Amino acid sequence: MEQDQTNSEPSAQDLSIWRRLILAIKGTEADYTTIDLKTAILLLAVPMILELVMESTFAVVDIYFVGKLGPSAVATVGLTETYLYLLYSIAMGLSMAVTAIIARRIGEKKKEEAALSAVQAIVLSILISLPFAIAGIFFSKELLGLMGADGWSLNEGYRYTQWMLGGNGIIVLLFVINAIFRGAGDAAIAMRVLWIANACNIVLDPLLIFGWGPIPAFGIEGAAMATNIGRGIGVATQVWLLAKGGKHIKVLASHLIWDAKIILNIIKTSLGGVGQMIVAMTSWIFLMRILSDIGSEAVAGATIALRIALFTLMPAWGLSNAAATLVGQNLGAGNPDRAESSVWKIGFYNMIFLVAVSVVYFFFNKTLVGIFTDDAKVLEVGADWLRIFSYAYFVYGWWMVAVQAFNGAGDTKTPTKINLVFFWLIQIPLAYLLALYLGWGHSGVFWAVFFSETSVGLFTLWLFKQGRWKTVNV
Repeated sequence: MEQDQTNSEPSAQDLSIWRRLILAIKGTEADYTTIDLKTAILLLAVPMILELVMESTFAVVDIYFVGKLGPSAVATVGLTETYLYLLYSIAMGLSMAVTAIIARRIGEKKKEEAALSAVQAIVLSILISLPFAIAGIFFSKELLGLMGADGWSLNEGYRYTQWMLGGNGIIVLLFVINAIFRGAGDAAIAMRVLWIANACNIVLDPLLIFGWGPIPAFGIEGAAMATNIGRGIGVATQVWLLAKGGKHIKVLASHLIWDAKIILNIIKTSLGGVGQMIVAMTSWIFLMRILSDIGSEAVAGATIALRIALFTLMPAWGLSNAAATLVGQNLGAGNPDRAESSVWKIGFYNMIFLVAVSVVYFFFNKTLVGIFTDDAKVLEVGADWLRIFSYAYFVYGWWMVAVQAFNGAGDTKTPTKINLVFFWLIQIPLAYLLALYLGWGHSGVFWAVFFSETSVGLFTLWLFKQGRWKTVNV
């Protein structure tokens, strides 16, 4: 079998850059614990970047169409996302654990255990989504009211919240199953799934928001409907591909069992990741609450700026996810030095990319925000945030990779403790002090984010250099 693989892919690192790019997009059976490290990074990072580029493209397209409905509609999306961020924090925390565990099992050459872990992760995803669905379907107006929503959001926009929270199980499954593929090294499959899901979203968005022919205009509710339908198609595709089998993982009927030991291991490993994300995401909820006291325009401007930022950060997260897979698989194979080397290489690439992005933010912030709104106040807020973002991206690139290195090793607790200090104890009080107490307005919130996230980046990188993450067992 090993000889067959060697013959089919004799030496990926010796191929031309274009052949390697094609191989990355098609998918490969390459062993990421033994092939040339730069080639391994390329084969994993390219599909991960393309996967998240499509995700961020949808986020930008979505807010572009919603922006046509006015600042209150954009604010409704932003306020709903504060609750979705809680969901994302759980889904992403679970995904971190799943990636780490699957990658470790694949590195240890235990594919049966990897498949069993995948099934348990899917079961957990379904159970986790149920409370959010109930809250969204029955209490959407109350949830928006807690965040200071205006009259339009409470009377019209609540339907968007109902759809997004009611269908949250689709979002969780999309996160977690793609984490399974990434951890196994099937990043190309994860990429194709997200492209299918978000291509459907992009086509359905204008049709359902504005209507066309016999299709009625659903307004902001149509944006949520498009998201649920598109991502539902993506989840169906994921399940089919898991059963069909990728290059590195396949789920059989014999794996469809409840395994309490694996379930507990996933829960134990994910607790740190969930806590890590909850701390970060709830800090964003507090920031949005502060901005809502300043006005709907401040919330709308921040929402647009965040979507633009996500568009440019997704490729960087793609690179960082490659670090998580390489760290997990190489620790599983007993190669901690190779795991560390992959992080330093990817961190450098990430820094170069985000420095280039920061230059665009600094000089073209108003032009970028102006694509999505012609409201002068919303434009001012969004442009201000992009400009301040540009100052932090040099450090941000390194921070993203270092955090994913911890998560890929299964050490999700360390970033949680770091986030608790820098986001809850520093970012939120500082934002309140600058924005409301000292009267800086929305700029105070943005400068608080700059200071806290630059500080957390430098500290996390220092902690990574200490090397204790190499000794974690999952």
